[in-house]
Amino acid sequence: MHADISRSTFRPDRHYSSVIAQQGRVQLDADANEQTAIQLAQARTTAADLIGQHGGPRGATGFELHFLGGSRELDDLSIGGGRYYVDGILLEATRPQPGVPVVDDAHSAEESEKDEPAEAPAPAAPPATWTYWDQPDGHRDAERPGDRLPSQFPYLAYLKVWERSVTAAEDPLLREVALGSAMPDTAARLKVVWQVLPLAGSQLELEDGATKDQVRAAFAKWATAQAPTARMAARSERPEHADEDPCLVKPDARYRGQENQMYRVEIHEGGAAKDATFKWSRENGSVTFPVDELDGTWVELASLGSDDKLDLNVGDLVEFVDTAYTSRGEPLPLLRVEEVDLPGRRVRLSGEPDPSVGRRPGLHPFLRRWDHRSGSSRHTSGSGRTKQGASKLRNGAVRIEEGGWLPLEDGVLVYFEPGRTYRPGDFWTVPARTATGSVEWPTDAARRPLLQAPAGIQVHYAPLAWVLGEGSVADLRMTFGPLAAVIPAADEEALAAEASAETEAAAAETAAAAGSGGQTAGQDDEGQPEN
Repeated sequence: MHADISRSTFRPDRHYSSVIAQQGRVQLDADANEQTAIQLAQARTTAADLIGQHGGPRGATGFELHFLGGSRELDDLSIGGGRYYVDGILLEATRPQPGVPVVDDAHSAEESEKDEPAEAPAPAAPPATWTYWDQPDGHRDAERPGDRLPSQFPYLAYLKVWERSVTAAEDPLLREVALGSAMPDTAARLKVVWQVLPLAGSQLELEDGATKDQVRAAFAKWATAQAPTARMAARSERPEHADEDPCLVKPDARYRGQENQMYRVEIHEGGAAKDATFKWSRENGSVTFPVDELDGTWVELASLGSDDKLDLNVGDLVEFVDTAYTSRGEPLPLLRVEEVDLPGRRVRLSGEPDPSVGRRPGLHPFLRRWDHRSGSSRHTSGSGRTKQGASKLRNGAVRIEEGGWLPLEDGVLVYFEPGRTYRPGDFWTVPARTATGSVEWPTDAARRPLLQAPAGIQVHYAPLAWVLGEGSVADLRMTFGPLAAVIPAADEEALAAEASAETEAAAAETAAAAGSGGQTAGQDDEGQPEN
C-alpha cells in the first residue's frame, strides 16, 4: 500500500492471533495495522474454507451476467446486484441508488423553476445495475479496441479482484477539515477493487462443446499462470569512502541514512527482465501532491509539500496518477520536474502527461514522487565483485538487472533473482533503521538475505460466465445456502425418549395380539361360552 507507515510486521508464518497492548508503552502504527491484518486474514480464511474458492449466498448471489447486444453500437454485459466471495474476499455488486432531495419551501421550488425550462423533461431513472462499460472500478474506454468485448464467441467473463490503498489525495473526504490545512491527513484506507473482464476462448485451449466444469478447470489453469515469479532480496552495505562522511552516523553503520526510512521497490513495467523496470521511494511511495489544474506541461498543485523532506525539487521523478490510472494498472512514463514555481504552487514537467490521465477532476489526479535518479552508481555482481556503471532509466524507471546487487542509496542494495517475470505494481518494502545501521530483511542462519516474493499485489480470479453468443450465456458462478436450520420442537434427548417409548408400546401391543391370536376350547364363533 502507498501509505506513510513505519513498517509492516504481519507475518502469517508466526501464527499470531492478536496484538496485545502493554501499559506505558509507545503505540505504533505497525501494531495497529498488524492487528487489522490478523483479523482480516482469519475472517477471509474462514470464509474461503466454508465457501470454497468462490461463491455467493443463495438468493443474493451477485454478478449474474447477461449479454446486451442487438442494435447497440458496442456489445455490453449487465452485472446483476448481490454479493460474491472470491478467496474469502467479500464483493458487492449492488449499484447504489441516488438519494431523494428535499424541497422544503416555496423558495426552493421557485429556484428550481428558474433554473430549468418550463417544459424540462423528467430526469431519467438511474440504471438498476452496473454494466461492463460503467462498472465502478473498470474504467473501460470505448475508444480503445482492447477494452471492447471480443467479437468472436465463445469467450469467458471473469472477476479480477485485488486491494489497493486510498489516501486523502484521492479521496478528500478522508481528511478531517477541523484539523486545518496545515495538518497532514490521518489514516489511509484499503479498498477492494473488482473488475469484470473478458478472456478470449482461444486462450483456454478448450474443445467445442466443453462442459461448465471443463471451462472452470481451464480457467483455473490460466489464472495460476498469471502469477508473477519475481523474487527479490535486500541488504545494507557500508559504502566506500564512508569514513569521509561528516554526518552523525555510527562509524560502523552499513545503512548510512540519517533517518529511519521505509523503502518501497515497485515494478513499473512488467514482463521478462529485459523489458521490466522498477522505481523506488524512501517514503513507501506516500509523497503525493493533489493536482488542481493541468495546462500543458505546467501542473498547478494544491500544495508543494509540508517541509523540505516532502516537497518537490527540480530533477525529481513523478508519476501522474488518478483513480482510473491506478485501477487499470497500465504504467505510463514517469516525468521529470524541470521547474518549480513556489508562489504559484506550480511545477513544469519534462513532458505533457498522457491524455488518459489527469483530465477529469472527479478522478482526483495527483503526482506521486519517486526518489530514484539517473546517474553514477555501483553494481555488485553475484560473486561479490564490484562493477562501475550508471543507473539506466527507461521511461523514467530503472531497468532491472538480475543476478547482481543494485544500490538504491545510503548503503541499501537490492537483488533480483535471475530468470523471473515481473508484473506492474508488485512491490517489496525494506525498513531501514539508524539504531542498527542496517535494514530489516529475513536472513538464514548464516545471515544471508533470503529471496522473497512480492508483498503485493495479491490478485484473485473467479469465472462468471461462458458467453456463447447473443442470448446464450452459461452461468459459471457457484452458490451456497445458509448453515442455520429450524430448531426442533424438543431437544434430541426428549425426542429419543419419545421414540423409545413409542417403540416399546408397539412391541407390547404386538406381543398381546400374539398371545390371544386363536379361539380357546369352550368358546363359540362369537367368543361366548357354549351352553
